[in-house]
Amino acid sequence: MASATVSFKSREDHRKQLELEEARKAGLAPAEVDEDGNEINPHIPQYMSSAPWYLNAERPSLKHQRKWKSDPNYTKSWYDRGAKIYQADCYRKGACENCGAMTHDKKSCMERPRNIGAKWTNMHIAPDEKVESFELDYDGKRDRWNGYEASTYSRVIEQYEAREEARRKFLKEQQLKKLEGKNSLQNGENAASDDDEDEEDLKIDEAKVDESKQMDFAKVEKRVRTTGGGSTGTVRNLRIREDTAKYLLNLDVNSSYYDPKTRSMREDPLPDSDPNEKFYSGDNQNRMNGQALDFKQLNIHAWEAFEKGQDIHMQAAPSQAELLFKNYKIIKEKLEHKTKDSIIEKYGNAASEELPRELLLGQTEREIEYDRAGRIIKGQEASLPRSKYEEDVFINNHTAVWGSWWKDFQWGYKCCKQTIHNSYCTGLAGIEAAEAATELMKTNMARKEATQDNTPEAEEKQLATWGTDVPDNLVLDKKLLAEALKKEDERKKEERDERKRKYNVKWNDEVTAEDMEAYRMKRTHHDDPMKDFLH
Repeated sequence: MASATVSFKSREDHRKQLELEEARKAGLAPAEVDEDGNEINPHIPQYMSSAPWYLNAERPSLKHQRKWKSDPNYTKSWYDRGAKIYQADCYRKGACENCGAMTHDKKSCMERPRNIGAKWTNMHIAPDEKVESFELDYDGKRDRWNGYEASTYSRVIEQYEAREEARRKFLKEQQLKKLEGKNSLQNGENAASDDDEDEEDLKIDEAKVDESKQMDFAKVEKRVRTTGGGSTGTVRNLRIREDTAKYLLNLDVNSSYYDPKTRSMREDPLPDSDPNEKFYSGDNQNRMNGQALDFKQLNIHAWEAFEKGQDIHMQAAPSQAELLFKNYKIIKEKLEHKTKDSIIEKYGNAASEELPRELLLGQTEREIEYDRAGRIIKGQEASLPRSKYEEDVFINNHTAVWGSWWKDFQWGYKCCKQTIHNSYCTGLAGIEAAEAATELMKTNMARKEATQDNTPEAEEKQLATWGTDVPDNLVLDKKLLAEALKKEDERKKEERDERKRKYNVKWNDEVTAEDMEAYRMKRTHHDDPMKDFLH
């Protein structure tokens, strides 16, 4: 019995089960009984008697071969189209505002939208539809003719007949017009020539097909498949006739065997030829690669597991066999990793050790000298690897490279302590001149600070700087200046947002010194690089 949890059986139990099956087939042992008490025919193949593994069957049974998924609640009936239940006389609360039916709302109403709905007119109330809900079975959901009524096909026939009648009427009117036009012509020759053409045009019926075209229906189109013009009328087109047949590739009697019944040649007919020039290498080439090889390994695993007592069958339960094979590969891989880790833990792993730099890069510039006995004389110390850029290149009489000296967040030359790149080296004289200039600058700064300390401090006054003619005794009031700054901010807000501007504005022409100072402080300087960050 195939189930989701396959129980392992020993060889002895497996042998006893096979003997019991043979005895049942021979009639020496009673037949197996299912869970309902019915006997199971022992001659039924295993792939039929074994239940699928996903059913979790505990006892042998043939219930899975019957219709075990039937449900009495399922039905194949269809909706009663157009059936009405109740016709109301007045509008009811909760009904459709358009037609007045209770079975739907205004959004899903299928009637013509009224100018004034039934909710307000209380007239022409539509009847309620018949609403059904039932559950269809598997066949009912997929039956494209479910609910079809044969009587509705008469409407299609009437539609086609009406269209045909209209077409005949139109053709008859065209004939009458052409006959009237023909009689009105005065030229006899033109009338005679046009008469034949008109009669031929009128005789043509669109529903009929020309006899010359009908003859082509029985004609067989021959497909040309060769460059020589050969043709074939058969349905089978096994190969193009220019291709060499398999049995003609090698005419040696001892070469690969060709089976004419199945048209197969499993071995390579030309094993010694160049593989790049061969277009056919035998049928076994397709059997030993790709998914065919995976399927072969799956079959072999199922056979070996069955021989070892595991209840598995590739034909009876292919999904179970594939799942067990997948689990087997995962367990095998884990076991291999576990064995490898245990060996590495016990003996170590030389491959994971860090290799010397010269072995990794494949090159080194270290020079080592040995004596006659093989002892190292010098070169044991590690040497710094050289860069791919130029090193120790001195220019402009310098004895050190640029960047060998650092002071006050500036790079320079160590030989002359200059911070100007590509400058000429001045040596010790330049260093002494730079130190003297630094000392002189420090002395001058100290003298300037001493003179500034002796000068009396002037009174701090906030003077206006907004005009050209500024009085000497003008002093701004800090409170008035703060109020002027607030007014200036409000004015700029009104300029940015015109919606806040009021209709009745009292204008004041008087401008104080504080107002002018606030305007100067708040105005935008276009030359200022930080003007975009002020507001």
